[in-house]
Amino acid sequence: MSRVAKMPVPLPAGVQISSSDGQVTVKGAKASLTVVIPPAVKIDVDGNVATINADSVKANPMASGTARAILSNAVIGVSKGYELKLNLVGVGYRAATQGKKLNLSLGFSHPIEYPIPDGITVETPSQTEIVVKGADKKMVGQVASDIRRFRPPEPYKGKGVRYSTEKVVLKEAKKK
Repeated sequence: MSRVAKMPVPLPAGVQISSSDGQVTVKGAKASLTVVIPPAVKIDVDGNVATINADSVKANPMASGTARAILSNAVIGVSKGYELKLNLVGVGYRAATQGKKLNLSLGFSHPIEYPIPDGITVETPSQTEIVVKGADKKMVGQVASDIRRFRPPEPYKGKGVRYSTEKVVLKEAKKK
């Protein structure tokens, strides 16, 4: 069993876990998530702590660490939620939300309309900032990655869509 799997998952107040047939349902104040865990893994819940049962993973010990990480991400997602911030860098680059669509103006000859998936909320506090929020860590990361893929930061001027924590190293221009 891995070191990650040996650590218990603390359950905040108001979070409930139920499992059946390789699927674990985690219900919390913000949302309810159903995650798939490897079939050999069993989860024990006592009070406010969930642990991975070590006896059931003799055949595939790597699955225990993966199951613990998936369960931990789901518990954090339904209690606190996940959030990623994107910045638009460039003249005329703008973002606005209209209902379940994100309208992007990224220097192309046409505007881009990105449909926002269910379970994800996208906010635009200013025209050059995008905040992606949700309970599912994987889905939040995928939506942020999809938006960034429309115009990734280029290395000469740094223009494009970037994560707020991303550092873009600029290349030096050619010299005659």
